[in-house]
Amino acid sequence: MTISTPLKPAAWWHGVTRYEWLVLIIASAGWVFDTFEGQIFNLTRGQMLAEILGAGATREAISRWGDVFLGVFLVGGTFGGILFGWLGDRWGRKPTMIVTILMYSIFSGLTYFATNLWQVGVLRFFVAMGVGGEWAVAAALVAEVFPLRARAHAGGIFHSTSVLGTWLAALAGLAVGANWRYAYLLGVLPALLILWVRASVKEPEAWQEAKKKAATGAGVQLGSFRDLLLNPRWASRAILGMLLAAVGLGTFWGVVVAGQDLAREMLLRSGTDPAAAAQKAKFAYGILQAAGGGLGLLAFGPICVRIGRRRAFIAFQIAALAIVPATCYLPRDYATLLALLPFFGFFTLGIHAGYAVYFPELFPNHLRSTGTGFCFNAGRLVAASILVFSGWLKSQPGMDLRLAVSLLSLIFVFGIVVVLFLPETKDQPLPE
Repeated sequence: MTISTPLKPAAWWHGVTRYEWLVLIIASAGWVFDTFEGQIFNLTRGQMLAEILGAGATREAISRWGDVFLGVFLVGGTFGGILFGWLGDRWGRKPTMIVTILMYSIFSGLTYFATNLWQVGVLRFFVAMGVGGEWAVAAALVAEVFPLRARAHAGGIFHSTSVLGTWLAALAGLAVGANWRYAYLLGVLPALLILWVRASVKEPEAWQEAKKKAATGAGVQLGSFRDLLLNPRWASRAILGMLLAAVGLGTFWGVVVAGQDLAREMLLRSGTDPAAAAQKAKFAYGILQAAGGGLGLLAFGPICVRIGRRRAFIAFQIAALAIVPATCYLPRDYATLLALLPFFGFFTLGIHAGYAVYFPELFPNHLRSTGTGFCFNAGRLVAASILVFSGWLKSQPGMDLRLAVSLLSLIFVFGIVVVLFLPETKDQPLPE
């Protein structure tokens, strides 16, 4: 009697085609520079605002205007993400990606010439429009091109490449020092990516099928906000997805980026020179914490394949509730803080990969880019209110930064509650 040995399941990448890998690389390259455009301001805003504000560049003024421009960035990302997500369904993925990449490249480069506050605000708004739009279209494109068994892994890899953008921004910030203008010239480089997109990317079959249905009057309208927000099935997913994104984006600006401030304040308390403290804090946040965040982003895809999307979101947010106060209060020296920051980044940033995996799985072909863009980028608008509250809380007289960051991490509790009302999409085909 012969006993057959069960076959070991093939690795998720087995059978992935060359073109599918190419799409992942191109989408990821766009997202790398997306992240660079957002992070370069966070890393250079101190020097930028000190120069532009001149004699009025007090620590409070720099912090206040920095938060204002972060809020402008979130609003611009909201508007651009919703607009270009809709155009991604109407025009197609390829032309929309080209427009968004060109948009954030040009306006980032123009920041080199900024000499006053209103110019910075306008330029950051338009950069954010391109950034928000590119993510929505690229996430939908990756989900549609990859087969079911590889989709979550590919989506997780796509979003995790953001750490490369953070590293690039950190290295640029360290290299230029106080000469912040040169860092923004690097933002022009993504425009070269357009040539690659034009030559290599094809419209996915899922979108082409949706376009045919719309053309034949089969009750399908590409990018219909009416269908997205009035159809009970899609509307509930859109609103809950938006709230889930708001948790991640709000905690990103209120908690995750505070890793740099925690490092700087610890160094200043120990008597480190302010200039040296600023450089060491950039390294702590932009390199070490970002490395942990990158690992968290990479890990989210395989974890949600194993335990499901909802359980992965819940597990990461529970862990974040523990690691944030631990990172704030346990370290007694800079070395200990450096040891904790990668774990801090892993759990607070890791859930962001879930948005690229999960949101495209919630919507049908004719609404995928629109719905994905709405969830992630309307979430930015809600997160803007969290950013305002974060700035107010941290600026209160006598408020310890460690306490403020720990309190802001409680937002993850709301994220856990939101996930409980969303559907599980593990092992499910994309809605048609």
